Amino acid sequence: VQLQASGGGLVQAGGSLRLSCTASGRTFTGYSMGWFRQAPGNEREFVAAVSWSGSTTYYADSVKGRFTISRDNAKNTVLLQMNSLKPEDTAVYYCEADWVPTTAQAMRSVYEYHYWGQGTQVTVSS
Repeated sequence: VQLQASGGGLVQAGGSLRLSCTASGRTFTGYSMGWFRQAPGNEREFVAAVSWSGSTTYYADSVKGRFTISRDNAKNTVLLQMNSLKPEDTAVYYCEADWVPTTAQAMRSVYEYHYWGQGTQVTVSS
């Protein structure tokens, strides 16, 4: 599975961005999808995840109520709508995919995902 993330950019605090991740190369039927981010000097951290059916979603506490994850399996695409952005949201955002149990612990763990894209930079200015 190859994952291509896009949609990052520079935005002022309070603004919005929509990230997109498209999978190709093989079927990703049944895969859960997650968004993680990594700021300079920090470890990669969980942002949001969605199950294959879309019926199960998880969010980091820091983004809950501001970010929304969704997917369109017909287009092999997962989206991350980011509203009310804050400077602390600045990071490289990665989409990741794999067969992941739909438990909170598993879907929040970067170690459960073995396919990821190149990342897209999100910069939020104050």
